[in-house]
Amino acid sequence: MAADKDKLLATAMAVIAACFLALAISFRFIKQLLLTPKRKKLCYLSSESKPQHAFKRVLADNSYSQFKHLKRQETASLSDEEYPNLHPYKGEISKLMKNPNVGFLEFLDGNEMRSMEMEGSYVWIETEAQLRELVEVLNSERVFAVDTEQHSLRSFLGFTSLVQISTISKDYLVDTIVLHDVMGLLRPVFANPGICKVFHGADNDVLWLQRDFHIYVVNLFDTAKACDILSKPQRSLAYLLETCCSVATNKLLQREDWRRRPLPEEMIHYARGDAHYLLHITYCLCLELKQVKIENSPPGDKFHFLLEASRRSNATCLQLFAKDIESFPGEVAASSIVSRCLNGQGNISPSVCDAKFQERVRRLCLWRDVMARLHDESLRFILSENAITTLAAEFPTTETDICSSIAKADLDAESLSLVSLQSPSPVVSSHLEDLLCLLQDNTASLDGIFQMFIQRHLGPAGSCPLSAYNYALLSKATPGLTNRITSNHNRFRASKQVAKKVSRELFVQKFSCKAPVYHNCKIYANDGRLLCYCDHRKLQWYVSRNLAKLVEENPPSIMLLFEPKGRPEDEDNDFYIQSKKNICVGCGEGNHYLRYRIIPSCYRIHFPEHLKSHRSHDIVLVCVDCHEIAHAAAEKYKRQVAAEYGIPLFIRNIVDLDKPQNTPASSLPVVSSEEVGVSPLQLRTAAMALLRHGPQMPAQRREELMQVVMTYYGGREITDEDLEKALLVGMSSYERRRFEKKRGFTFKHLTNDINLNDVKENNIGGETPVSIQNASESEENGYIYTNTIETEQKQDLSNEMTSPLDDRNISLKNDKMSLLGHGPHGKQVVTHLMKEFGEDGIREFCQRWRQVFVEAVHPRFLPGGWDVKHSGKRDFGEFSVYKMHSKEASTATG
Repeated sequence: MAADKDKLLATAMAVIAACFLALAISFRFIKQLLLTPKRKKLCYLSSESKPQHAFKRVLADNSYSQFKHLKRQETASLSDEEYPNLHPYKGEISKLMKNPNVGFLEFLDGNEMRSMEMEGSYVWIETEAQLRELVEVLNSERVFAVDTEQHSLRSFLGFTSLVQISTISKDYLVDTIVLHDVMGLLRPVFANPGICKVFHGADNDVLWLQRDFHIYVVNLFDTAKACDILSKPQRSLAYLLETCCSVATNKLLQREDWRRRPLPEEMIHYARGDAHYLLHITYCLCLELKQVKIENSPPGDKFHFLLEASRRSNATCLQLFAKDIESFPGEVAASSIVSRCLNGQGNISPSVCDAKFQERVRRLCLWRDVMARLHDESLRFILSENAITTLAAEFPTTETDICSSIAKADLDAESLSLVSLQSPSPVVSSHLEDLLCLLQDNTASLDGIFQMFIQRHLGPAGSCPLSAYNYALLSKATPGLTNRITSNHNRFRASKQVAKKVSRELFVQKFSCKAPVYHNCKIYANDGRLLCYCDHRKLQWYVSRNLAKLVEENPPSIMLLFEPKGRPEDEDNDFYIQSKKNICVGCGEGNHYLRYRIIPSCYRIHFPEHLKSHRSHDIVLVCVDCHEIAHAAAEKYKRQVAAEYGIPLFIRNIVDLDKPQNTPASSLPVVSSEEVGVSPLQLRTAAMALLRHGPQMPAQRREELMQVVMTYYGGREITDEDLEKALLVGMSSYERRRFEKKRGFTFKHLTNDINLNDVKENNIGGETPVSIQNASESEENGYIYTNTIETEQKQDLSNEMTSPLDDRNISLKNDKMSLLGHGPHGKQVVTHLMKEFGEDGIREFCQRWRQVFVEAVHPRFLPGGWDVKHSGKRDFGEFSVYKMHSKEASTATG
């Protein structure tokens, strides 16, 4: 029995040991399963090769920094801050615009044009040696045709995949994917002003060549511009091929993937045709331009239509490539999506567009923008806008649901697209955990999300490969990032930064333009010459009055049915015939902008009409940050102007010397040599407080404010009517209407016929305040106000007492002028300039202000033709309202 018990015990112990062992193994396995992090999914780029990854030299990466243009040898020593993004060949192009070079036409006329059939072989350029041979060939030509093919679907900014070049005798196809890093060999040829380059619709080609190769086109003839001048019913290349060459082309091939190698024969034939026929088309159009000149030009008109076509073409060369930089990644796309959804134009109901929906849209657009830059993909390839709205509305919680939502949304929109894309995209499939994190975590800020994505995918343990396109995202400044604040001092500084950011956002919301400023509609003269660009409203004004006819719909363009007074070339300036971008001229910000007057309104409003009417040269678009810089520089320079001319910026003190009928003579004010009166702002503040809260005020405070108002009235007793009158002292008519509307204040004692600005200025700019003699001279006007200036200015002004500046008694009966601002100062400065220097003084004054703006902001995106030395003068037509005023003035003088 004992033996059986021992055996049973041993068996039990063995079973227990086996159970413990099994439990330990299971626990270890479960721990490893639960606690060991999941292996990261490999990025799809680890198994997919893209042609652009072989590029060693990338000029335009996907970072948030601005594009840097070519520095020529004469500016190579300057730093990036000292060298603004000006066109490196602006001088050469400007000379061609003034004296167009159309010698290529004689060359085409003197050489027998080749057969229209694309017979014979073409030359495929794919080695550096072949490219150098091509450069030698092109250097011996007078003219050659150029076209480019782009790829944008699988690239964030896009890149040039093929360049087609045709001479009189040969077609060349340049493989820019293989030769990307050595394409700069063509730069001298394209910049040679003695060789004409023929394009069709060169606006984009010019920018693409700058972006990819720093190639700048000088001496361009654009057949699309010739079509504009000839008022062709269409300006497309397909139309010209059919009418001039009897050739039909399939333009759908333009959307093909031009990265493919080798290219199919059909695509090669299409690419050759775009450049092969251009020289013949150019010859035909030039003959038409010369014929139009002979038939329709009035006697004595020196204008040549061919020269105009060349001039317009070369104006296109002045464009500069610039990245579209947003204030925060994806913000523009998010705003557009939310706006469409709220207006019922999206794929969801407007009732779903609450604050949470909008926040999810912003997060998804941020993620899409970052991932597009990281992987060098287009936005539409990564995630469609339909998919973004669906994800934000349905709020899926699993990876499977996310994929299903995206696939369904893309399927609904696929019928409207010409290109069928994989859905979900490889980017989404590789990074589904990002989308889950975005949709589930509502606490992280956009700044934090941005930083997390950059570090997760490009950091030391990043899941995505580094490339020439995304490497700069790690090192260069990125919008919106802030550091974590720990100390109390830093917390205080952070709170100030937050307050400043909120203030900035409010400023942007309130004052930025709510719609595009430049519509780039065109106005042509009745002879086909381009007069200017304008907005839709001006276009409609001419058409509705039967003064013009619509000649193009995209972009909207009209031709005047009457003879305009002036032409752009009459002013020797091409600013008004340049298309303009809706971006900040300083930094290129395109998400928000506001108008900025380079020449302050306090001066410009007093300019002669022909120097300011319909002149937009000195009104530019700037972002809030550049506006702050420009405004600070302008205020500083105003103080310099005030010191230079001895004309203070503000009216410092005003006093009323009007004698009421019921006031005894003994109560008249005594004006001493001491400074008299009060400032307009101090007077207005005191009068408002007394009118609103006078009876409830403490007696001492009420007495202090009453003394302020009584000082203005010379010490006499005041009534409620006097308080209302004091409240409006110095207000313009516009300010008064705005005041009544905003404050809801009703004037009970004043009548509308009181002219509160019927005043005259005395002793402005003198060294001492008003004296009793000066005061007596102005009693007939009822008011006197004096200007004082800073102490450091008085010594200079004392020498001016006998100069013409003493004779500056200027009537301010214009009720549009406010005494609180710089209006009186501006009027006196302009009057002095006109008296001493005439209109030349005004022009020189404007040039000084433009130089102040340039030196302060360092603008890199000014429109073509903008010039510090712009004259600003214009002539008025026979029936212009300004012409009529000048006639009346001359009649009255006579």
